[in-house]
Amino acid sequence: MGKTMNNLINISIKFLAIFSIFFISACGDAFKFRKTDTRTTPVNVEDRVKKNTEEGRGFRLSEMGKNSSTYDFATSNELWRASLSILDFMPLINADYSGGIIITDWYQEENNNSSLKITVRFLSNEVRVDGLKVLIYKKNCAAYESCEVLKVDNDLPGEIKLAILKKATALQVEKMKKK
Repeated sequence: MGKTMNNLINISIKFLAIFSIFFISACGDAFKFRKTDTRTTPVNVEDRVKKNTEEGRGFRLSEMGKNSSTYDFATSNELWRASLSILDFMPLINADYSGGIIITDWYQEENNNSSLKITVRFLSNEVRVDGLKVLIYKKNCAAYESCEVLKVDNDLPGEIKLAILKKATALQVEKMKKK
Protein backbone atom coordinates (compact mmCIF):
# COMPACT_ATOMS: atom_id res chain seq x y z
CA MET A 1 0.00 0.00 0.00
CA GLY A 2 2.90 2.33 0.69
CA LYS A 3 4.33 1.81 -2.79
CA THR A 4 1.06 2.73 -4.56
CA MET A 5 0.78 5.85 -2.42
CA ASN A 6 4.32 6.92 -3.35
CA ASN A 7 3.59 6.27 -7.04
CA LEU A 8 0.43 8.36 -6.80
CA ILE A 9 2.31 11.24 -5.15
CA ASN A 10 5.07 11.07 -7.80
CA ILE A 11 2.52 11.13 -10.63
CA SER A 12 0.72 14.09 -9.00
CA ILE A 13 3.95 16.04 -8.60
CA LYS A 14 4.97 15.37 -12.22
CA PHE A 15 1.54 16.42 -13.47
CA LEU A 16 1.64 19.60 -11.37
CA ALA A 17 5.15 20.42 -12.65
CA ILE A 18 4.16 19.93 -16.30
CA PHE A 19 0.95 21.93 -15.83
CA SER A 20 2.89 24.76 -14.14
CA ILE A 21 5.42 24.92 -16.98
CA PHE A 22 2.65 25.19 -19.60
CA PHE A 23 0.76 27.75 -17.55
CA ILE A 24 3.78 29.98 -16.94
CA SER A 25 4.98 29.76 -20.55
CA ALA A 26 1.51 30.67 -21.85
CA CYS A 27 1.46 33.81 -19.71
CA GLY A 28 5.00 34.88 -20.54
CA ASP A 29 4.12 38.17 -22.23
CA ALA A 30 1.46 39.06 -19.69
CA PHE A 31 4.06 39.99 -17.06
CA LYS A 32 6.23 42.15 -19.33
CA PHE A 33 5.80 45.83 -19.96
CA ARG A 34 5.05 46.86 -23.51
CA LYS A 35 7.55 49.11 -25.19
CA THR A 36 6.02 52.26 -26.61
CA ASP A 37 7.37 54.83 -28.98
CA THR A 38 7.07 58.35 -27.56
CA ARG A 39 6.84 59.73 -31.09
CA THR A 40 3.51 57.95 -31.66
CA THR A 41 2.16 57.82 -28.08
CA PRO A 42 1.01 61.10 -26.53
CA VAL A 43 2.58 62.06 -23.21
CA ASN A 44 -0.52 63.80 -21.86
CA VAL A 45 -2.95 61.40 -20.14
CA GLU A 46 -6.08 62.96 -21.69
CA ASP A 47 -4.57 62.71 -25.17
CA ARG A 48 -3.61 59.05 -24.59
CA VAL A 49 -7.13 58.24 -23.40
CA LYS A 50 -8.61 59.96 -26.45
CA LYS A 51 -6.26 58.08 -28.80
CA ASN A 52 -7.01 54.70 -27.16
CA THR A 53 -10.75 55.37 -27.33
CA GLU A 54 -10.55 56.28 -31.02
CA GLU A 55 -8.60 53.10 -31.71
CA GLY A 56 -11.15 51.01 -29.82
CA ARG A 57 -8.84 50.01 -26.98
CA GLY A 58 -10.91 51.53 -24.21
CA PHE A 59 -14.16 53.25 -23.43
CA ARG A 60 -15.52 56.21 -21.52
CA LEU A 61 -19.02 56.43 -20.19
CA SER A 62 -19.23 60.18 -20.64
CA GLU A 63 -18.10 60.31 -24.26
CA MET A 64 -19.47 57.48 -26.38
CA GLY A 65 -17.89 57.01 -29.81
CA LYS A 66 -19.61 57.37 -33.16
CA ASN A 67 -20.14 53.64 -33.63
CA SER A 68 -21.50 52.97 -30.15
CA SER A 69 -25.08 52.89 -28.96
CA THR A 70 -26.70 55.50 -26.80
CA TYR A 71 -28.13 54.34 -23.52
CA ASP A 72 -30.95 55.94 -21.60
CA PHE A 73 -31.22 55.42 -17.90
CA ALA A 74 -34.52 54.29 -16.42
CA THR A 75 -34.95 57.57 -14.55
CA SER A 76 -34.88 59.55 -17.79
CA ASN A 77 -37.33 57.34 -19.70
CA GLU A 78 -40.86 58.66 -19.28
CA LEU A 79 -42.56 55.43 -20.44
CA TRP A 80 -40.66 53.41 -17.87
CA ARG A 81 -41.39 55.83 -15.03
CA ALA A 82 -45.05 56.11 -16.00
CA SER A 83 -45.46 52.33 -16.13
CA LEU A 84 -43.97 51.89 -12.68
CA SER A 85 -46.15 54.69 -11.39
CA ILE A 86 -49.36 53.19 -12.81
CA LEU A 87 -48.50 49.67 -11.61
CA ASP A 88 -47.22 50.70 -8.18
CA PHE A 89 -50.09 48.93 -6.36
CA MET A 90 -49.01 45.53 -7.72
CA PRO A 91 -45.96 43.55 -6.59
CA LEU A 92 -43.37 43.13 -9.34
CA ILE A 93 -41.69 39.87 -10.29
CA ASN A 94 -39.42 41.31 -12.96
CA ALA A 95 -38.57 44.90 -13.83
CA ASP A 96 -35.75 44.71 -16.38
CA TYR A 97 -35.04 48.07 -17.98
CA SER A 98 -32.36 46.77 -20.32
CA GLY A 99 -34.65 43.92 -21.41
CA GLY A 100 -37.58 46.30 -21.81
CA ILE A 101 -40.12 44.41 -19.73
CA ILE A 102 -42.10 44.72 -16.52
CA ILE A 103 -43.92 41.68 -15.14
CA THR A 104 -46.13 41.88 -12.07
CA ASP A 105 -46.91 39.11 -9.67
CA TRP A 106 -50.42 37.68 -9.46
CA TYR A 107 -52.66 40.30 -7.84
CA GLN A 108 -55.79 39.16 -6.04
CA GLU A 109 -58.31 41.23 -4.14
CA GLU A 110 -59.76 39.80 -0.94
CA ASN A 111 -62.70 37.40 -1.20
CA ASN A 112 -62.10 36.84 -4.91
CA ASN A 113 -61.18 33.59 -6.68
CA SER A 114 -59.48 35.30 -9.63
CA SER A 115 -56.18 37.14 -9.86
CA LEU A 116 -54.45 39.26 -12.52
CA LYS A 117 -50.90 39.42 -13.87
CA ILE A 118 -49.77 42.31 -16.07
CA THR A 119 -46.85 42.34 -18.50
CA VAL A 120 -45.63 45.57 -20.10
CA ARG A 121 -43.22 45.23 -23.03
CA PHE A 122 -41.36 48.32 -24.20
CA LEU A 123 -40.93 48.43 -27.95
CA SER A 124 -39.49 51.96 -28.09
CA ASN A 125 -38.06 54.63 -25.78
CA GLU A 126 -40.34 57.21 -27.36
CA VAL A 127 -43.75 58.10 -25.94
CA ARG A 128 -46.06 56.85 -28.68
CA VAL A 129 -48.95 54.43 -29.04
CA ASP A 130 -46.90 51.62 -30.58
CA GLY A 131 -44.06 52.14 -28.07
CA LEU A 132 -45.37 49.58 -25.61
CA LYS A 133 -47.54 46.49 -25.41
CA VAL A 134 -49.65 45.58 -22.39
CA LEU A 135 -50.69 41.97 -21.80
CA ILE A 136 -52.97 40.87 -18.98
CA TYR A 137 -53.56 37.33 -17.78
CA LYS A 138 -56.37 36.24 -15.50
CA LYS A 139 -56.17 33.19 -13.27
CA ASN A 140 -59.47 31.68 -12.13
CA CYS A 141 -59.25 29.20 -9.32
CA ALA A 142 -62.44 27.33 -8.47
CA ALA A 143 -60.63 25.07 -6.05
CA TYR A 144 -57.16 25.35 -4.60
CA GLU A 145 -55.63 22.82 -6.99
CA SER A 146 -57.45 23.58 -10.24
CA CYS A 147 -56.65 26.93 -11.79
CA GLU A 148 -57.22 28.19 -15.32
CA VAL A 149 -55.06 30.95 -16.83
CA LEU A 150 -56.46 32.95 -19.73
CA LYS A 151 -55.27 35.99 -21.66
CA VAL A 152 -57.55 38.99 -21.11
CA ASP A 153 -58.89 40.33 -24.42
CA ASN A 154 -61.26 43.03 -23.17
CA ASP A 155 -60.70 46.80 -22.81
CA LEU A 156 -58.54 46.57 -19.67
CA PRO A 157 -55.14 46.22 -21.44
CA GLY A 158 -55.99 49.21 -23.63
CA GLU A 159 -57.08 51.26 -20.61
CA ILE A 160 -53.83 50.52 -18.76
CA LYS A 161 -51.83 51.34 -21.89
CA LEU A 162 -53.72 54.64 -22.26
CA ALA A 163 -53.11 55.48 -18.58
CA ILE A 164 -49.38 54.80 -19.00
CA LEU A 165 -49.22 56.95 -22.16
CA LYS A 166 -51.07 59.83 -20.46
CA LYS A 167 -48.75 59.70 -17.46
CA ALA A 168 -45.67 59.48 -19.73
CA THR A 169 -46.87 62.49 -21.71
CA ALA A 170 -47.35 64.47 -18.50
CA LEU A 171 -43.84 63.52 -17.36
CA GLN A 172 -42.44 64.53 -20.75
CA VAL A 173 -44.20 67.94 -20.62
CA GLU A 174 -42.92 68.46 -17.07
CA LYS A 175 -39.39 67.64 -18.23
CA MET A 176 -39.65 70.12 -21.10
CA LYS A 177 -40.86 72.87 -18.75
CA LYS A 178 -37.82 72.35 -16.53
CA LYS A 179 -35.49 72.82 -19.49
